[in-house]
Amino acid sequence: MAVKVRLTRTGGKNDICYRVVAADTRSPRDGRFLEILGWYDPKREGINFQLKQERIDYWKSKGALLTDTVKSLIRKANRAAKQGNPV
Repeated sequence: MAVKVRLTRTGGKNDICYRVVAADTRSPRDGRFLEILGWYDPKREGINFQLKQERIDYWKSKGALLTDTVKSLIRKANRAAKQGNPV
């Protein structure tokens, strides 16, 4: 089973929000997933995401692939942690 850490869409029409999930690559975008790893709200100002970094590291160690958007969120979280603003 190939696993990807990716976003799944939640929220209503014109009120989009995303969850960061570990999911089988064969399952649809908003379908079955293995674990919720965080969230991302593009409309929120300031800190607009939260990640469970230790669980993402666990899935990466098991061979999971990260999507480009999730990689970007991880980079943002790392920058915020270096500046002393934990996400």
